Amino acid sequence: METLEAYLERKHEELALLNGFLGSPLRLRRPSSIEQVIEQKFHLAASLKAEHELHDWALTETAWAHQGGLRAGPFEFRYDYQRADLEVRGPSFYELDSSAGPNETIYTSSGMAAISTLLLAFVRLMSEADVLALPGSYSETIELIENYTPQLRLVRLKRSPCEVAPGAIGSRILLFDSCTSAGAFEATLRCAKPQLDLVIFDTTCFSSGSGRIRRVLSWAQRWEIPIVLVRSHTKLDSLGLEYGRLGSAVFVAGKKRATAPKQEWLQELAVEMRNAVRLFGGAALPAHFPPYVGTRAYRTLTDQRVAAILRNSRRTARYFASVLPGSSAELHFAHGLYVTLAPKRTLDERQTKQAAADLCDDLRKAGLPMRHAGSFGFDFGAAEWFRDTTRNRYVLRIAVPDLPTLLWDQVARAVVQWWSAHEEQVLPTSGLPMNASV
Repeated sequence: METLEAYLERKHEELALLNGFLGSPLRLRRPSSIEQVIEQKFHLAASLKAEHELHDWALTETAWAHQGGLRAGPFEFRYDYQRADLEVRGPSFYELDSSAGPNETIYTSSGMAAISTLLLAFVRLMSEADVLALPGSYSETIELIENYTPQLRLVRLKRSPCEVAPGAIGSRILLFDSCTSAGAFEATLRCAKPQLDLVIFDTTCFSSGSGRIRRVLSWAQRWEIPIVLVRSHTKLDSLGLEYGRLGSAVFVAGKKRATAPKQEWLQELAVEMRNAVRLFGGAALPAHFPPYVGTRAYRTLTDQRVAAILRNSRRTARYFASVLPGSSAELHFAHGLYVTLAPKRTLDERQTKQAAADLCDDLRKAGLPMRHAGSFGFDFGAAEWFRDTTRNRYVLRIAVPDLPTLLWDQVARAVVQWWSAHEEQVLPTSGLPMNASV
């Protein structure tokens, strides 16, 4: 259980890390409230971006006017026309040990740019394939497959790739999404000898140092399946700032000699993806690389942030399950970053979005740190509509922050009170247990 004092000290360390990357550091005051944390952090982010722009005032899209190498913190960039040949040298966002084998990273302008160009590259090499999607896979990825890649046949799994009978003809991609349920995640890792040609692992909702990423890599390498990690870095990789739109695809090579033909094919896939990024204009912007990535302090503070989010999220899931059993949609996602609530009546996207806005407005009027925002990993709680692709309905998503334990408990109780009043339910009097184990 983290106290307000410990939380503010941790946030002061985050602010000091950001400030240390300014050429002219600001005079920081130790924050005494959540509002001051948010204000100072976004002020520092704006200052970092402004300094970058002032330093690279002569930078052009064709790089004709810039003398010397381009940098953003530890990242170095080289490119020619329109960043079509962008080369990036710098630290990995992931904590991959030597057992993962060599890897190649292609950076893109967003997470969706990464997965869309990867899929387009795949169909250049394999004209047709089945895409096995775990339950709860990201709705926009499903929309992309259904509407823009007719060569790919979407197969919606109920739990794991073991459901698909072996021996069928045709190529197979497993879409292993960090948005899936905890049950489907574990069931997939228990699946032995899956007949797959490629695993696309969307790691966006896992911390880049998560042990779950290493478990998926180990599973894929055990069964000699080529794997590509795709990610949006605007979520968990910038200390809650959404520093800039940035995505990537990491092609991980195995070490076993028996996988050599597959790894050669994986290298061909990377070449095709680079071409797709170039032709669709999906290259990353150097200004969107957080300059503070790669330091020991960054990794420690990121791990602490995510650990606090997970602790709060587990408490929230248990509480919602006990007092809102009829409204719980999915409370146990593999990532543990948010929970969802299902209205009794059917709502469309606009109505669900309005419900999220109303909830946040009412809680903010009560002085609670809850905002209407369509993402997660912030320094405040966030609510937004969410597409439940498993049951084909719209639900309300509550993204859990790394706020002090007792303060977030208070927010969770307020969410339940608001929800119960609007759903005409009788609110149990037990409240959120302050001593719930994590």
